[in-house]
Amino acid sequence: MSVNLQQFGRAEVPEIATTLRNAGISGAGGAGFPTHAKWEHLDDVSFLLVNHQESEPNYYVDKWLGRSRAGDFASFFDALLEQALELVVVCAKETDRERWTRELEDVVDGTVYAPEQLPLDPDDESGVVFAYTEDRYEYGMENVLLRLVADVVLQDELPMDHGWIVQNTETMHNVFRALDEGDPVTRKLVHVDGNVPRHRFLDVPVGTPAATLLEAAGRSSAELDDETLADGGPGWCFEVDGSPAEFGVKKRTNCVLVLDDEVVAENTLGDGRVNVLNAYDWSGDHETEPTRIEPDVVRIPLITNPDFGDVVVESRPIVGEGAEVTEGEMIAVPGKDAISNTQHASIDGTVTAVTDAHVEIRRDARDESSSAYVAEHERMVYWTWCRECGEYVARPDPEHLGARTEYVCEDCR
Repeated sequence: MSVNLQQFGRAEVPEIATTLRNAGISGAGGAGFPTHAKWEHLDDVSFLLVNHQESEPNYYVDKWLGRSRAGDFASFFDALLEQALELVVVCAKETDRERWTRELEDVVDGTVYAPEQLPLDPDDESGVVFAYTEDRYEYGMENVLLRLVADVVLQDELPMDHGWIVQNTETMHNVFRALDEGDPVTRKLVHVDGNVPRHRFLDVPVGTPAATLLEAAGRSSAELDDETLADGGPGWCFEVDGSPAEFGVKKRTNCVLVLDDEVVAENTLGDGRVNVLNAYDWSGDHETEPTRIEPDVVRIPLITNPDFGDVVVESRPIVGEGAEVTEGEMIAVPGKDAISNTQHASIDGTVTAVTDAHVEIRRDARDESSSAYVAEHERMVYWTWCRECGEYVARPDPEHLGARTEYVCEDCR
């Protein structure tokens, strides 16, 4: 029912996409679009563009992953090039090359393009190419980067219409982990900045309250006074509705910022985008390696970005209040009749709330050495597919099928 990296070349594209959907992967930055929807078009593309730009002045997620997980990316690129693609282009800023990208470049041993050599002709290249750009903020935008790297101009089309898949680095690492080890997305790398005593770079469970992040940055979790909580980086963030205790880190959340209300009002652009790049001094002492944080409660969103309208819909919870869950256990399956994703418990604990927007889990004091806890922790979520509609369905255990070898989902019975 799922595909691993060794099976990649023998798998059908729908199986690969289903594996990524089962892992709950969404874009780890930007719009947070469900990743499986891109990889459903793997047969139609020949080129992969890894957006390694990370233009925000206080971001180190992708840079750190590229340097510290260089071996993972090298293995993944080899598998993709051997079995699915003709070209992988890693596009980073030239100013980051010596400190952040050299190790990946050396491990992969790819061709290097300097800024003045772009755009490249993808039909004349193969293997892995490192395409370095000047240090300009807008080069982090997918459509701008694709035009700069390969002279592809997007109007009403998608990159796949021109033979490309575009993913940022953290998303690509989540895809690798899903295919290599079957790991779902349960954690997120995220920054904390703005009106906080200390910039932080944190490794947290999906759904971690912003209040927990602020406390880690030396800021009280009390209600903000004449300040705004924003989701995103200095150049591209959006005001968060609700308090820091209510907001849970999404799979696309790269940073949370505390900003002055007045500054936000003066620097809000179209569609609610806030750009405070020039309103604050973003230099200073930045953490460049993540610290792991384990909160007592998480609120896991059922949709990474609700602004897609009817194109992307919320996941459907399969747990109720009082259920005991373990990290990695599936708690919501994809919604129907639109693009949707799975969601997984990001901590061990008890479900304390299920709403239209999120599933709340509170860590409890179960004895981790007890046989009951071990059995719970090792419980697996099994998958099958409906013989009527072809939908992949999560089952709590194999006994659900009984003596039958075929399954019909509840919607088709």
